[in-house]
Amino acid sequence: MMPAAAPPSSSKCPPAVVPATTSARPRRLRCRCCEDTLGVPRRRASHQQADNPPPRPRRIVLVRHGESEGNVDEAAYTRVPDPRIGLTAKGWRDAEACGRRLRDLFSSSGSGSGSDDDDDDWKVYFYVSPYRRTLETLRGVGRAFEPHRIAGVREEPRLREQDFGNFQDRERMRAEKEARRRYGRFFYRFPSGESAADVYDRISGFRETLRADIDLGRFFQEPHPPGRGDMNVVLVSHGLTLRVFLMRWYRWTVRQFEGLGNLAHGGALVMQTGHGGRYSLPVHHTADELRELGFTHEMLQDQMWQKRAKPGDLNCSFVTSGESFFDPFTPPPTS
Repeated sequence: MMPAAAPPSSSKCPPAVVPATTSARPRRLRCRCCEDTLGVPRRRASHQQADNPPPRPRRIVLVRHGESEGNVDEAAYTRVPDPRIGLTAKGWRDAEACGRRLRDLFSSSGSGSGSDDDDDDWKVYFYVSPYRRTLETLRGVGRAFEPHRIAGVREEPRLREQDFGNFQDRERMRAEKEARRRYGRFFYRFPSGESAADVYDRISGFRETLRADIDLGRFFQEPHPPGRGDMNVVLVSHGLTLRVFLMRWYRWTVRQFEGLGNLAHGGALVMQTGHGGRYSLPVHHTADELRELGFTHEMLQDQMWQKRAKPGDLNCSFVTSGESFFDPFTPPPTS
C-alpha cells in the first residue's frame, strides 16, 4: 500500500517570518570611497580604537625624482636597464634643494608656533620607488633631516616607473610614444611593458596599503602625540606614477588625467589636511600653480570642496560622484 501523500504545505518553504515592527529609527546608509574612509574607524575595530582613532598624518607629499641620466640622454636606456638609471649632478642638486624646502615646510608648522624647538614632535616617513634615481633622490632629500626626524623608510615596488619594456631601442621608442599620443596616454600599452591603466591597478593596491597604515597608526608611536600629530608622509616616485596616484586618490576621470603634466624634477606636490580633515592641494598650493599642472575648473572646484569637507563626506556635484556626470551629454534627437 502506498504511503499517504504529505499535505501540500509540507513540500513548500516555510513562510517568511515577518519581524515585529519597532520604534527604532531606520539606519542611514552612506557611500564612501577612497579618502572618504580614511580616519573613519572600521566596523571591526575595538571600542577603544573607535573612541580614540590614530591621528592622520598632516601631509602626504609627492616628490618626483631629480634629473636623471635618461632625461638628458635618451640613449642611456639602450645600454642601461631603466631601474639602474641614476641622477645627474643637477639631479642631486634638485634632490637636496627639495629636501631643504620640505624641511622648512614641516618645521615652520611643526609646533604651531613657527619655531623649530627640540620639543616639537613633527616627523617624516618615506615611501620610495626601488629605482636608482628615486633612491638617490631620497638620499639627497634626506640630508636635510636629522636622524630623529625620520620615523621610517619603506622601499615600495608599486611606486616604480611605468614599465616601457626592458632595454629600449631609441627610434622604436619614439615611434611608440607617437602611437601612444594618437591612441591615448592612459590606455596605450607599450610592447612588453605597461599602460598607465596598468600602473593605476598597482597604485590602487598601494593606496590600500597606505590607507591601512594610516588607519592602524603605523606612523605614530604609542601613546599618540597630542594635537594634530604632525607626521608627514613623503612618496618619492616618478612623474606618471604620481599623476596616477592623484587620479586614484581623487577619483579623476581618464580625460582629466590625460590633461595633467608632470612635476618638475625634484618638484613636490603637498596634500595637506584642510579644515575638516581631508587632504587637499589648495591648502598649500595656489590655483595658478595647479592650473599650470593641468587642473581644470571642475578639478579646482573639487579641491576647494576637499579643503572644507570631512572624512566620510561625498561631493555630489563632482563629475564622478553626482548628476554633473551627465551635463556634457546631449539629449537624443526626438523622432
